[in-house]
Amino acid sequence: MEAIVVHFRQGRHHQNTKQMVLKVADTAVEAQKVVGKTATWTSPGGKTISGKISALHGRKGNVRVIFAEKGLPGQALGQKVKIQ
Repeated sequence: MEAIVVHFRQGRHHQNTKQMVLKVADTAVEAQKVVGKTATWTSPGGKTISGKISALHGRKGNVRVIFAEKGLPGQALGQKVKIQ
């Protein structure tokens, strides 16, 4: 399954690069099925960064992903992520 990186998770004064928002499905019911799975992004150079899907983000099919070791770079916005 694939998802699209939509945005960094951010507050009013800062953004958290270790937490991302992914567009997984069209409804929250479908997106709830992927919570707890692993999302993996592969860079153009071949390096992979993995994170765990933690929760829903809103009611339109978006989920939150937390990357443990390091966050995603800005070039990952709009790119596809594999979900296992």
